[in-house]
Amino acid sequence: MSNQEHWEKVYQTKSSDAVSWFQPHADKSLSLINSCKLSPSDSIIDVGAGASILVDDLLRLGYSNISLLDISKTALDITKNRLAEKARLVSWLDADITQTLLPKNEYQLWHDRAVFHFLTDEPAREAYKKNLLHALKAKGFLVIATFADDGPEKCSNLNIVRYSSESLFAEFSSDFDLLTTEKETHQTPFNTTQHFVYAVMQRK
Repeated sequence: MSNQEHWEKVYQTKSSDAVSWFQPHADKSLSLINSCKLSPSDSIIDVGAGASILVDDLLRLGYSNISLLDISKTALDITKNRLAEKARLVSWLDADITQTLLPKNEYQLWHDRAVFHFLTDEPAREAYKKNLLHALKAKGFLVIATFADDGPEKCSNLNIVRYSSESLFAEFSSDFDLLTTEKETHQTPFNTTQHFVYAVMQRK
């Protein structure tokens, strides 16, 4: 089964609030995005957006230039239906971030809470970083989260790579300055916890 088929099956067979990564509100991501002090019109892309509520909250806070990318069209359709009339305010990208090519110098902020830790081989990580550097503006921001080094070893029955604050920054340190790192203990819908590490970086 391909990655796309896997994630289509997940979102076709499970409610969006019945997956381990569900958050009623993406409070940590919102706090870190707000710390970058963007203007409301600055362009934001959420990579691996899935059916996350993050876009709802970004729109509520007045951000007006938002793109959502996910490998699952079904996940994006769930969000479109939830947003209803507000869906027209969002750009929708149904794609694999390691296989597509985003517009050059398009985004002021790149957010990812869902993708990077699934990239278990170096070529996939390099493809991701190539797209990031192609699409992110000079002095743009990267807000990224992965499972922490004491987090789960798998997610959705797929292998992942766990990171410490140091090893996560090391993946991007040649092109980014580190602004901050934070930890999060995520409460899943199943009353279990997962440890995440977040980093905010600025392109050199």
